[in-house]
Amino acid sequence: MSSKVSFSQIKKNIGLSIIAQIISLAVSFVMNLILPKFISEYQYALWQTYLLYIGYVGILHFGLLDGIVLRYSQYDYGELDKPRIRSQFKCLLTMTSVFCLIAIVCSSLFCKSEMRLVFIMTAIGIITRTMFTYTSYSFQITNRIKYYAEMIIGYRIFYGFGAIVMLFFGFHNFYYFCLVDLCSDIFGILFSVHNNKGMYFGTSLNIRDTLEEAKKNISAGIMLMISNWSSFLLTGSARLIIQWHWDKITFGKVSFAFSITNLFLTFVTAISVVLFPSLKRTDKKNLPGLYQKIRGAINPLLITILIFYYPGCWILKKWLPSYNNSLIYLGILLPIIIFTSKISLLTNNYLKALRKEKTMFVINLISVGIAVGMFSISAYVINDLKMLLVSIVIAIMICSVLSETVVMKTLSVFDIRNFFGEIIMTVVFVITTILPSQIIGLLIYTMAVAIFIFLNKKNMCYIFKKN
Repeated sequence: MSSKVSFSQIKKNIGLSIIAQIISLAVSFVMNLILPKFISEYQYALWQTYLLYIGYVGILHFGLLDGIVLRYSQYDYGELDKPRIRSQFKCLLTMTSVFCLIAIVCSSLFCKSEMRLVFIMTAIGIITRTMFTYTSYSFQITNRIKYYAEMIIGYRIFYGFGAIVMLFFGFHNFYYFCLVDLCSDIFGILFSVHNNKGMYFGTSLNIRDTLEEAKKNISAGIMLMISNWSSFLLTGSARLIIQWHWDKITFGKVSFAFSITNLFLTFVTAISVVLFPSLKRTDKKNLPGLYQKIRGAINPLLITILIFYYPGCWILKKWLPSYNNSLIYLGILLPIIIFTSKISLLTNNYLKALRKEKTMFVINLISVGIAVGMFSISAYVINDLKMLLVSIVIAIMICSVLSETVVMKTLSVFDIRNFFGEIIMTVVFVITTILPSQIIGLLIYTMAVAIFIFLNKKNMCYIFKKN
């Protein structure tokens, strides 16, 4: 079995991953802020439609990859049963190839014009995105964060450079950027093959044992997969309803607001991908203290990040005047980074480490059910886009509070006061974004942040203490 991981090692891994995510942030800047400057609103809307649909292809492994994470994340690379893992790689490749072929045939028969291209590109992405995820997980579960960071850096540089080349040579149709996205997945996999040969090449199990192993992984991971996808399902289902109920241009402008929100979540992703294997290697008696340290450190950080909305709005109004409505949507949506970050970084990772996948499943099923109900009423009964966006924030907040309540009670560190500050700051932020003067809004929210930090200054010092 692998050795225990200290809090210092967790911080080192987080630092490595953040370096990779700085590159990701730069590329995201290009794709989210440069791209809409040079392509039409309609082409941008189609590009966002592709990104929405390809985001769903990750469910087509039916939890097999999540099962591998749960069953093998406590092992180092040298300890893994590689023939068993390789058999799952081949199973995934076969399964996704079949899905890809079916999707291409159906798209060719039943879709027209641009949407046919959207679905064909998405179909190809079933293979490339799943294989990229497999590669990514293989580094994460074995705690080889250095190699994971190298893969992400190579993948994102290729992605950003490819997009810039397309813009430079005047290729402004959405499908060129879809091709860049797909090729980036392939490049990321090939870039990391030399550090991961044992996960692809060599003997594997026979077909019968492969299917039996796949069954075990899917059984272990299906509920975890659904739970992990809850945040995406919450926002993704809302975006689907927006696409169906409103026109493509409106969908594109709302998607722009979502893409800016995702920029803020980049660093949270960096921390989250290294935290779960680290938690699996941490003594259970240290989990409550570690939870309080991480929570006490990230809450003020997430709330402070929202300050950047105000100068960001001023810049975006000058840079992308045709997307001014998106800034209104952004002001409503941005608080989801507080609650989505805690779900991704804290509660989901702790619930996985504590093997409470069924609890995660129930919480997220309830949250998605409530969300879809609110979204449908907002769109089809009230016909109010802003109400739908507010519903997204409320739904994710409910999911976060429920998940964190379970974790804190399990760790015996429950304190209901922990929720009040975040909810109050969320309300203050949304109110300040709709004020006529952004300067006044900035001053009010900055004062609120200063008060919040003062009240939580002791918690912020926890992360600098060594175990």
